[in-house]
Amino acid sequence: MGALPPALLLFIAKIVVFMPKRTLRAATLARRRELTPYLVACHGLALQRLFLALSEYRRAQVLALYSPIHHEVETATVATRALADGKTLLYPAVVGSEMEFRRVRHLEDLVPGRFGILEPRGEVWEARQADLIVVPGVAFDRSGRRIGYGKGYYDKALHQLEGTGRLAAFCYQFQLVEEIAGEPHDVTMDLIVTEEQVVRVHNNI
Repeated sequence: MGALPPALLLFIAKIVVFMPKRTLRAATLARRRELTPYLVACHGLALQRLFLALSEYRRAQVLALYSPIHHEVETATVATRALADGKTLLYPAVVGSEMEFRRVRHLEDLVPGRFGILEPRGEVWEARQADLIVVPGVAFDRSGRRIGYGKGYYDKALHQLEGTGRLAAFCYQFQLVEEIAGEPHDVTMDLIVTEEQVVRVHNNI
């Protein structure tokens, strides 16, 4: 898919403000499904390189990532680098209606879990023990609001860390919109990284 004209992108940015969450979720997921493997790889690598250059990454001794599915932004480059840098690496696992974080010492420790997502088998760590938690999502806005898949796992697991400077989002540039109508249970991000830019939402990061 070729790049959209700037005028059309501006028009889309304006109308998404008025989109119901369900409509925005469906439209963004549809566009993400259209990404070719080449674009997924290129955008993912560019984004991860931006992230690895950040002071937030360098300072983090305990880093939580996610296992991508359905054309989500890749995280393997960051994971490999984090392990090589001697950082403690955590990944989420779904247990019942909750999500917990577990340590991964080798990427081979990840095995298919619920929903077919690769999950860790290591010891459980509390979310608050992580210095930086990278979160996936369907759409984000520049105030840090997030639309997920509607299950609420990240919202419930991370609300206690909201506004602490520890929540980072990975998304493609087209997933970053001007404004999302947030709800009280939605957890907000402190940092958003796309293949094109870094958005620091809160001053405390």
